[in-house]
Amino acid sequence: MRIRIVDAFTDRPFAGNPAGVLLLDAFPDDDRLQNVAMEVNHAETAFAHPLPEGGEADWALRWFTPAAEVAMCGHATLATAHVLHSTGTHEGRVRFATRSGVLVAEPHEDGSITLDFPTAPLTPADITEGIADALGAEPGAAFDTGPDVGDLLLELADEETVRALRPDHKALGAHSARGIIATARAEDPSRGYDYVSRCFFPNVGIDEDPVTGSAHTALAPYWSERLGRPGLTGLQASPRPGRVRTELRGDRTLLSGRAVTVIEGELLA
Repeated sequence: MRIRIVDAFTDRPFAGNPAGVLLLDAFPDDDRLQNVAMEVNHAETAFAHPLPEGGEADWALRWFTPAAEVAMCGHATLATAHVLHSTGTHEGRVRFATRSGVLVAEPHEDGSITLDFPTAPLTPADITEGIADALGAEPGAAFDTGPDVGDLLLELADEETVRALRPDHKALGAHSARGIIATARAEDPSRGYDYVSRCFFPNVGIDEDPVTGSAHTALAPYWSERLGRPGLTGLQASPRPGRVRTELRGDRTLLSGRAVTVIEGELLA
């Protein structure tokens, strides 16, 4: 098996969010997939294999953290599409069959790739007791992001508060199915982004994810409604930051970014 490490939502190596990508002939058993993801030890490892022609999708795609399989992952989908296109394995638009339905990746001449994902349904939620202590800041509003994303979205007072968070990850895990999306309006939109976020997923073995595509399917409708524009740019202000361009199209959200392959090798085990 060829294995690649791809930095997603960035145009330079050693930035953005790294993902493992393996293109297979078929999926082996789940234990093997989980063990490979554990060995890669990045936020996500993507496994894909081609499907017969004439169906609704071109490739089957699954995503694993070091601890669990997840229902949706944006950066590892971007990374997989990048590998397919950069190696000539698949040309043009690619359709992935996933646990979240058929997801489409469209390459562009400038090297960027646009993902077509379902928009997360946002439902107002209670600010649970203890979450401010676990997060290290008092949320102003809370929203459930639905079963595919599985996070609790929390709006904080300002960008500085989001950047300064030092959460208690163990305590934070008690407040949502997958994790917490902390967000605030950009302090200065002239810097090229409209909102900031940070994402903490202790329940799937990721204390902080660098750049989270799936979270932006919730951030896009949230900030598009407040800022009055369908097209926005989000900065995920993690220690390894990245930008995601989002465009809200009703029940679909477009996520755009670039990716860079940094490691290619052979899986021997």
